[in-house]
Amino acid sequence: MKLSWDSRYGEVDVEGRAEELTALALALEAGEGHLTVEEGELTGVEVVGTDGPGVVIRVDAGRRVLVVLGDADGRELLAEGLREMASADDGGHWHIDHHPGHAWLVEGSVALVVNSPLGGMPLRGKRS
Repeated sequence: MKLSWDSRYGEVDVEGRAEELTALALALEAGEGHLTVEEGELTGVEVVGTDGPGVVIRVDAGRRVLVVLGDADGRELLAEGLREMASADDGGHWHIDHHPGHAWLVEGSVALVVNSPLGGMPLRGKRS
């Protein structure tokens, strides 16, 4: 997995194989876990279950770790989205940004862009 952190915009770009995105989804469902990342500005992802409400995504700059804290419902919704990206058969990406009324992402969270293992742009309509 590769985690590229753009601190100017408060955004983390997530690239990974289907197995890596699924492992992150499993940690989210369990409410705990630490995944080591081999590429990018960040070196790992830490998941911590809390009472919520919702999910907070932040970067611990000192440890260079992406931290995901949240309640079971919010973590499950994030995990479902990661599984969808892991199994997408046409590429694509998923922007996770807080907005007023967001169902599970807490204000102040860093934005994520999760890329399909097949690439960030959908393959639909492209010709070889």
